[in-house]
Amino acid sequence: MSRTFLKMNGLGNDFVVVETRSQPFQPTAAEIRAIAQRGEGGIGCDQVIAIDPPQAEGASAFVRFWNSDGEPTGACGNGTRCVAWLLMQSAGKTEVAFDTVSGRLSGVMAGDKLVTVDMGEPGLAWDQIPLSEPMDTVGIELQIGPIDAPQLHTPGCVSMGNPHVVFFVDAPATDEMARGAGGLIEHHPLFPQGVNVGFAHIAARDHIQLKVWERGAGLTAACGTGACAAQVAAVRRGLTDRTAKVEFESGALTIEWREADGHVIMTGPITLDYTGVLPERAAA
Repeated sequence: MSRTFLKMNGLGNDFVVVETRSQPFQPTAAEIRAIAQRGEGGIGCDQVIAIDPPQAEGASAFVRFWNSDGEPTGACGNGTRCVAWLLMQSAGKTEVAFDTVSGRLSGVMAGDKLVTVDMGEPGLAWDQIPLSEPMDTVGIELQIGPIDAPQLHTPGCVSMGNPHVVFFVDAPATDEMARGAGGLIEHHPLFPQGVNVGFAHIAARDHIQLKVWERGAGLTAACGTGACAAQVAAVRRGLTDRTAKVEFESGALTIEWREADGHVIMTGPITLDYTGVLPERAAA
């Protein structure tokens, strides 16, 4: 049986979105990889997203996310905005709530294809990231390069439903830096579940320039949870104010770490690219 999908993106971070309310979707890791593969029969994406029927009162859906390597992931910030927009469009509403394995998320329409989502409270304890041993997550004991002159050191750690480590750099990170260091750190023994690796340059107290190596996906155009994690890590060090623009080469998100309730609020654009049909082997 054929199954349609929507191809969407948030600042170039792209997704294959499958609506499962009328037809169950239980793909294997190999099928997710086949969908995510760019070229050679794949559709190509950073993450695959399934929108399932709701499982709890007050939610419009239960949403699942997979990275392009076929592994499930707990959250995806840019994907969350895309899902929120779709659910609001289908229901004719301007706000929506839905559940994930990481908890309930909510979104409101902020303009034409502009969505604000409440990503909830960040996890800041070492066992919430998680790390393999107790550490102060404001700045953990980790470095890359010579002991007496490391290139990168003392990053902050934040969970946004998925694990993030954020290095603060003196100049905007290059792709070469992100690929080299990101590939090394993603599977470091300190991170038993792997980790997303951010490289944040503080351009001003309200402006972060960011590059992210995503766990299971590699270097991506943008990462919503990475932007949230970078802002939280920066505020914890006194480097930025509570609200800042987090800029990728593909565009910017506005991130607020709200003082009143500790929730992280993200605002940014979504793009609906096209509708297609999944390859037969990946439509299970």
